[in-house]
Amino acid sequence: MAELATIARPYAEALFEASTDDLNGTSQWLDALAAVAGNAQLLQFADNPKVPSQQVFDVVSDVARVQLPPHGQNFLRTVIANGRLAALPEVAHQFREMKNARSGASDAIVYSAFPVAADQLGAVAQVLEKRFGRKLNLSVQEDPSLIGGIRVVVGDEVLDTSVKARLEQMKVALTA
Repeated sequence: MAELATIARPYAEALFEASTDDLNGTSQWLDALAAVAGNAQLLQFADNPKVPSQQVFDVVSDVARVQLPPHGQNFLRTVIANGRLAALPEVAHQFREMKNARSGASDAIVYSAFPVAADQLGAVAQVLEKRFGRKLNLSVQEDPSLIGGIRVVVGDEVLDTSVKARLEQMKVALTA
């Protein structure tokens, strides 16, 4: 995995430098490309020596369903020509980290047992930003195994207020 991070770093840095005027827009189309590049069948198709790079470009851009700006098209062509399509998810990850570092924000994943309404998410975001002391870019994922409450992951920090965690704590206390 370290090798993939090493391969992705120059691509992420170059894209970050070229996109300083529209980091959010670049992040959106890069995330879409990264999601497509994470598909094993697409990677197998791209690695086939009989498939021309233009065809790989067309397939990736069609499946991603995003309008790539000229520098995005050049970026994707360069990645494909150098055989680095598998590194795109890591490039997107490193790009997001650089973008967050510039803005002083962090990505946060909120795991919830139930769907979270937009107004509730806004209130949760305010509390979490106070708790973690920085702006958070929240994404929500449902996890019914939590039973209730939420579990928040920000980098290597975890805040677990779920019913499942409380039950585990009670189990440990009762068996000790």
